[in-house]
Amino acid sequence: MEPREQLPAIKSQLRLFMNGAVAASMREKGAGYRFNLGLELPRIKAIAAAYPKDHSLAQALWKDELRECRILATLLQPAESFLPEIADIWVEQIHQLELAEQASMNLFQHLPYAPAKSFQWIADEREFVQVCGFLMIARLLSRKNQMNERAAGEFIDQAVCSFLSGSYHVRNASLAAIRRFVQDGANAFRLCRRIEQMENSPSEDEQLLYRAVSEELSALDE
Repeated sequence: MEPREQLPAIKSQLRLFMNGAVAASMREKGAGYRFNLGLELPRIKAIAAAYPKDHSLAQALWKDELRECRILATLLQPAESFLPEIADIWVEQIHQLELAEQASMNLFQHLPYAPAKSFQWIADEREFVQVCGFLMIARLLSRKNQMNERAAGEFIDQAVCSFLSGSYHVRNASLAAIRRFVQDGANAFRLCRRIEQMENSPSEDEQLLYRAVSEELSALDE
């Protein structure tokens, strides 16, 4: 079956499980989707499991602005055919935290160029581009992908800056990456040297960052 035939079949299947109450609740909480059927993630993943990964199908799903289609796209897009320029197009169109999380988990972290792309994105000024970059770094670090000294220094500078001056979502994403980063002893030492003066800073944001890192390190020592 061609993608142009699969897409209507998939959308019909999605509508069978639509949940108006969940969609309304997500809307009230500011999820920000233009179209949303309210399907729970396990149901979306179960539907994806019935299809092989296919570039054309995933691209067709992404072009549809339905929440469930875009999440399916992140599950069905093969990493090897997902070119960097396509990744940039997709990330520019992400404006929801859930979709940023799903794309980073299901697809972005598996890209062969993920480390370089993540650093490009965290240096971007757009909110959800930064969010995806930090979420991707957190995923890469959880898989024991190590940074060299230069990359670690660049990460610290950008993560600290983003935490102190970024939006709510950027701050949380940068902190998620920081928490993974400090699980390596050498990284923890570098970051502590960078923020040690923040303990008694007049800035509440700097004190908050210092406490968050200290609490993470204390939890690791337990």
